[in-house]
Amino acid sequence: MHFIEMTGKTLYDLVEDDESIGLTAEQLAQVGVAEQSIVRINPQGDIELRRRGGWDVIGGLLGEFEERVQHATGLDWA
Repeated sequence: MHFIEMTGKTLYDLVEDDESIGLTAEQLAQVGVAEQSIVRINPQGDIELRRRGGWDVIGGLLGEFEERVQHATGLDWA
């Protein structure tokens, strides 16, 4: 499976920039995403949060998020 990893801050910035991706900053905070959190997104839009014991799926992105994620992180799917 391929992912792009980023900090919670970068994910918050993505959410603020484009409301059409399906999540709000409030929803991210409710599931435990902090600015220093490590999150990853797969090409299908699933968002996973790194927790102490592993990765938890916490939601998903909608729409054409792929290019925005790549642009925001400077990374490609790996």
